[in-house]
Amino acid sequence: MILPWFGGSAAVWTTCMLFFQAVLLFGYLYAYGAVRLLKPKAQSAVHVLLLFASVLLLPIVPGTGWKPTGTEDPSLRILLLLLATVGLPYFTLSATSPLLQAWYARTHEGAVPYRLFALSNAGSMLGLLSYPVLVEPYFAVQRQAAGWSAAFLVFCLLCGAAAVLCAGKGKEDAAPQAIPQGGEDMEKPVTGTMLLWTALAACASALLLAVTNHLTQNVAAIPFLWVLPLTLYLLSFILCFSVEGRYRRIFYLPLLAAALGGMCHLLSPGYETAGLVLLIPVYAGGLFVACMVCHGELAALKPHPRHLTAFYLMISLGGATGGIFVGLVAPYGFRGYYELPAGIAACAVLATVVLYRLPSSAAHWARWRGALLLAAAAGTLALFAALGWQVRRDARGARVMERNFYGGLRVSDSGNPDSESAIRTLVHGTIYHGRQFLSPSMRRRPTAYYGPSSGIGLALRSLAGKKPRRVGVIGLGAGTIAAYGKRGDRYRFYEINPLVIRFADTEFSFLRDTEAEVEVVPGDARLSMETEPRQDFDLLAVDAFSGDSIPVHLLTREAFGVYFRHLKDRGVLAVHVSNKYLDLKPVVRLAALSMGKEAVTVETEDDPANAWYGSTWILISGGRALFDFPPLKEAGKPLAARENVGLWTDEYSNLFRILK
Repeated sequence: MILPWFGGSAAVWTTCMLFFQAVLLFGYLYAYGAVRLLKPKAQSAVHVLLLFASVLLLPIVPGTGWKPTGTEDPSLRILLLLLATVGLPYFTLSATSPLLQAWYARTHEGAVPYRLFALSNAGSMLGLLSYPVLVEPYFAVQRQAAGWSAAFLVFCLLCGAAAVLCAGKGKEDAAPQAIPQGGEDMEKPVTGTMLLWTALAACASALLLAVTNHLTQNVAAIPFLWVLPLTLYLLSFILCFSVEGRYRRIFYLPLLAAALGGMCHLLSPGYETAGLVLLIPVYAGGLFVACMVCHGELAALKPHPRHLTAFYLMISLGGATGGIFVGLVAPYGFRGYYELPAGIAACAVLATVVLYRLPSSAAHWARWRGALLLAAAAGTLALFAALGWQVRRDARGARVMERNFYGGLRVSDSGNPDSESAIRTLVHGTIYHGRQFLSPSMRRRPTAYYGPSSGIGLALRSLAGKKPRRVGVIGLGAGTIAAYGKRGDRYRFYEINPLVIRFADTEFSFLRDTEAEVEVVPGDARLSMETEPRQDFDLLAVDAFSGDSIPVHLLTREAFGVYFRHLKDRGVLAVHVSNKYLDLKPVVRLAALSMGKEAVTVETEDDPANAWYGSTWILISGGRALFDFPPLKEAGKPLAARENVGLWTDEYSNLFRILK
């Protein structure tokens, strides 16, 4: 619902995860305080009031006033937006799980409430997996919000009834019988144990977000790669807390060594463009094994149910700590994506600590404990050395490298500086966003996806007779398109990422070298165009991908309506749809048809000699002048329909159906 407002970057997902982890912490803190300080009837009364207050905030639909208005970092706005809309309902949900388990343990002597924790995670996983398959494809966003609100109302009624029933049952000071394996001791857990609870939860949480960031930024921002890591994270909770014995050190610790080593190896040079067949199993499998170790050790350390809420409080504190590290510390403290290497190293250290502090009761394990500790320590040191080498390598190979909310950018030079082939490249993740020859005689040449035979090149050439030309470009990159500018032309770029604007100005010279008048509008392109006067563009290019991620809000029917409002009657809309994993052509075709326009696609191959990349552009217009242009007649091809793809709107989109 809010993803389109903030540029569609993976950091929106990470910031949302951070919010929910933080609210989960406060929910567990409330549950802990209620159980510790209030009598059963008071606990029930307070929670019923909380349920009632949450219902008053329905439905959970943010107002348009929360849309960003400038180029400020959107993290705080996202957190405040979520707090104002879903904050209290989610706080109530998060507090309910530990409270119900505490009430269940109090009213049922000998009960094992931790299985309810596994059950709640199973429900979370069911909702996560069902959303992209059963909800998103068939229901618009507003209906989804209404449906969720109705379901939450039913939950409040059932939970309120349970609270009232539990208030009159059980002895106020009764303690359930001990549970096996780690639950025999009814004494308050020591500080060291509580810190270990927090550290294990923080490590799993940080790895979850770090792996998700790495996959979506450096592999592909496809929905499957957002859902898969969280599914595996929840599955490890379910397996470790549902039945005793699902986690065994003798099996999972050797797997952990292999998993951490495998992920570390894939971070080395040569694997940046490896296929999904290799990357997904290694990273997803490594995350699952690491989470099984962290959550398995947590399950082995679980206290007597009398201390259940304190246990959950420390777990949520760890989860929030991991989220803060990846969501806030890493983007502003690291120049590159180093949270995954840091998470891998932390997991290795934690495994060594666990081996040292918590030796197994098995005799053969105790016999080999010293050797295993030595091996674990040596492996940990080797991991640190390898990861440190990676950080130094990245720094050496980059002319400049910085990172912000929207991702990491890297500028590097290649080739002999004194030769005409020397070139400078702008990279986001593993995707090239612009190139420029360094030679004064060649630096004004258009490169990358914007060569003269590319779709955008043909479109601009078809307008050669129009003087002056007004050109709009959504997505600045290195500013390469400005190379086509002639005296009297006006080029207007829209760019959401302040780092891109700075790099285009300081590291590349396309904007300075062009003969055209150039202006750069900071902020989200669609939001800017919705509020500014009509621009009367002869051509508008949409080229706003971050890495391989797709800004869905720029490809909807409503977005195309905004574009054509700013185009002249016979103006041209050029949409860059090159993507390794998603077929965007049917989406753009339907959007063009909804506007009553014609469209053709232009595909080109790599041309290393000219520094041109293969590209796919779709050119759309309501006039025949574009399609009668001879070079385009030869290069342009009609767009084929795809039956299972529907028209994208602000209320509906489905990335699964356009997977290649």
